[in-house]
Amino acid sequence: MRVNKPEWEVRLSGVTFEEYVLTRGPALVRLARLLVGDPHRAEDLVQDVLAKAYPRWARISRADQPDLYLRRMLVNARNSWWRRPSNREVASPAVADRARPDATEAAGDRDAMWRLVATLPERQRAVLVLRYYEDLDDQTIAEILGCSPVTVRTHAMRALASLRERVGAAGWVVQEESSHGV
Repeated sequence: MRVNKPEWEVRLSGVTFEEYVLTRGPALVRLARLLVGDPHRAEDLVQDVLAKAYPRWARISRADQPDLYLRRMLVNARNSWWRRPSNREVASPAVADRARPDATEAAGDRDAMWRLVATLPERQRAVLVLRYYEDLDDQTIAEILGCSPVTVRTHAMRALASLRERVGAAGWVVQEESSHGV
């Protein structure tokens, strides 16, 4: 089965490093922010990855999917950063006990949910970010993380089960609906 490449991937062939950073840099920062949970650390992580990619750009830009390659570098850099003992401490999320009647409820719930996602093991968190934020399929996630699609689905299932358990314990209403069949 042949799948057409997304428009931005097709446009990346033969692009200069500077053009790549201008067009795809913000997306890498967003992905990094979701992976590490801190906007400043995310920017540092992307800068580190781009600094490592720059000397190899001639080879990277000729790859079938240079963006996939850079995402993989970003996930690897995040994993290396996370392995340092000083970076493993994650604050417990504070979830409100009462319903909020104002319009900020959805944003507050979303923020609380991302704080819960931040407490997941690194692989589970990466799978959820790549699946639900980057909207990637299991095969692409598997390529980025260097594992099989079955492993991706297992990580997603365990992560979602953990989140459902924590959300239910916090008194939120849990919906069993998903566009990814999990």
